[in-house]
Amino acid sequence: MTHPVVADLVQLLQLERLEDNLYRGQSRDIGTKFVFGGQVMGQALAAAQATVDAARHVNSLHAYFLRPGDIEAPIVYSVDRTRDGRSFSTRRVTAIQHGQPICVFASSFHIEEPGAEHQINKPEVPDPEDLEPMVMPAPELLAKLPPMMQRWLSRQVPFEVRPVYPRDELKPAKRPPYQQVWFRLIDRVDDTPLLHRALLAYASDFHLLGTATLPHGISYYDPRVQMASIDHAMWFHRPFRADDWLLYALDSPTAQGARGLGRGSIYSRDGRLVASTAQEGMIRIVEGED
Repeated sequence: MTHPVVADLVQLLQLERLEDNLYRGQSRDIGTKFVFGGQVMGQALAAAQATVDAARHVNSLHAYFLRPGDIEAPIVYSVDRTRDGRSFSTRRVTAIQHGQPICVFASSFHIEEPGAEHQINKPEVPDPEDLEPMVMPAPELLAKLPPMMQRWLSRQVPFEVRPVYPRDELKPAKRPPYQQVWFRLIDRVDDTPLLHRALLAYASDFHLLGTATLPHGISYYDPRVQMASIDHAMWFHRPFRADDWLLYALDSPTAQGARGLGRGSIYSRDGRLVASTAQEGMIRIVEGED
């Protein structure tokens, strides 16, 4: 039997069809104030995939987050079948809550065909078995944190995460703007490639913007810090499974003007580059707050 938290995430990514090109997804409270951006991307991708021939696989997606999502309300996804060419299909999706768009999303789908191939090598890092999993703060420390932060840190999560360079997010030290993180689903799921792509879109929203905070000794947990994704891009290169170990190699080339940029490369354990990501987000420090 699949672990309940994994089964819940899989269910979250399976949308209700309302009408041609119109789908509805539920929201989840994972301890964040608003709907997690990865949820919106995973569901928007699921909606777009539902309108594309099964022989065409997503090769890229681009999302702009316009408004914070309400964790208490479902999200309606309206799909525009922009184009179906001989080898590529394009879809645009609008995610709607309370009559307003909260995200606009575009994705491209491509048939399988041969061509030139190369990739940048996977970084040399320890295997996940040689690293410690992320751990929850001690109960006495957790009790001193704001309720929202307690929910975030104490929640059951569908992904196991093992950072190569762990950091104390409650007392972060300044360090260079790069990190590597192993991750995988905590239980096996079925073999459907569409599901694994939606799961990876969901998981890709973790760690990207946080990489831009590393040189500044701040984190999402600091009450003075306001962070939110502005946009997110993702490219799918090679087959993978979200329930096998994947290495997320991340860097942040710049932060300025209350915005930070994160970039990521996702590798399979055997060294194949399976996806690339980029995200810009707001990083605002509110002065005068404890």
